Amino acid sequence: MTARSSLTIVLAAGEGTRMRSSTPKVLHPLAGQSLLAHVLDAAPHGADAGLAVVIGPGHEAVAAEVKRVRPDAATFVQDERLGTAHAVLAARDAIARGADDLLIVFGDTPLISAATFQRLRAALEAGATLAVLGFRAADPTGYGRLLVKGSRLTAIREEPDATAEERAIRLCNAGVMAFDGRKALAMIEKIGSSNSKGEYYLTDVVGIVRDLGLEAVVIETSEDEVRGINTKAQLAEAEQVMQARLRKAALEAGVTMIAPDTVYLAADTRFGNDVTIEPFVVIGPGVAISDGAVIHSFSHIVQSSIGKNASVGPYARLRPGASLGDGARVGNFVEIKAATLEPGVKVNHLSYIGDAHVGSNANIGAGTITCNYDGFGKHKTEIGQGAFIGTNSSLVAPVKIGSRAYIGSGSVITRDVPEDALALERNEQINREGGAKRYREMKTRGKPPKAD
Repeated sequence: MTARSSLTIVLAAGEGTRMRSSTPKVLHPLAGQSLLAHVLDAAPHGADAGLAVVIGPGHEAVAAEVKRVRPDAATFVQDERLGTAHAVLAARDAIARGADDLLIVFGDTPLISAATFQRLRAALEAGATLAVLGFRAADPTGYGRLLVKGSRLTAIREEPDATAEERAIRLCNAGVMAFDGRKALAMIEKIGSSNSKGEYYLTDVVGIVRDLGLEAVVIETSEDEVRGINTKAQLAEAEQVMQARLRKAALEAGVTMIAPDTVYLAADTRFGNDVTIEPFVVIGPGVAISDGAVIHSFSHIVQSSIGKNASVGPYARLRPGASLGDGARVGNFVEIKAATLEPGVKVNHLSYIGDAHVGSNANIGAGTITCNYDGFGKHKTEIGQGAFIGTNSSLVAPVKIGSRAYIGSGSVITRDVPEDALALERNEQINREGGAKRYREMKTRGKPPKAD
């Protein structure tokens, strides 16, 4: 395409009552992002790409989501719900600026792609005044039918008004349209409300285009891409489609997935080379996995970064703010939250590390926890490089464990431990002697004892 300006209007004013939820329909999540966010991401970007979102009155949460995802977007409120054309005209001021291409899409069609918007715009560049997105439905019941003569769209016939012959047509209206932006406002303003509901239907514009002797065409896409979400069942179906897309893209990018259908990904998951994901892994939003990392079965990861050749799981949980350095190991039944593990750190079993910084090559023994919450606020634990934390230890934050310090098994640490120090908090003489012996061995070898 040549350089053309565009305005995309996203219609997101619906209440979504069939979702049976207090959450606005367009804010329901799909692959870790709201339905609306997917549409906003697919819409054209750039200096010449305007974006307007029409929302309902009192939908501050929707307006906030628009601003979060696309700060360049303007929002307009549709105070009354009088049909799709009426909704579009809520953004009249934006339309009046006269972009080359005007795109209209619904905020509950999250599977639409940027490539499809490009195809619609290409039809306008080729001379069409109106391009309507269509699909061939497996079951067309309930959809408006696209009536085509030759290469031209002549009408959109709603099912109640269709003849038996027209109802047999499987080419259906997806609701997405692209207009010549210089003519769009005048045509949309011509739409009347002489129908049983007294509403202004955008589909009536096809007749206006035809009566003006201008060209309207159909651009076809798959049924999956234009799935509208009106119920929780449809949301679940769309999730299946999105997950299949994401898995396919990951496999094509070189990710090894042993049982792809059991892995759940987020739309923004980023993978390095030679990543392996075992069965039954859930990856939420905000996750980056670097080269050579392995995610073992039944792990759950959200808003975390995983370094090169790191190992996670099985049965591990990485919560927001977890950062694993290269070669770090997080084992079974380990939870990491708002914590940085430098390269080579090992947390192999049954531990919780939260609000912490763990230095390189430190070893965290089984059952160790950072006690980061005192009932009023969170506090930080700092563990130095090469430190050895014995099993079943409790580190009561705020606390600092120095580099190469040795914490004996079963210790409760409430005060800072300096570098190279031995800390033993249990009273039994045998544990004191055993711990001291291991500490002396560690100092002799110049490295911590072998990890548990």
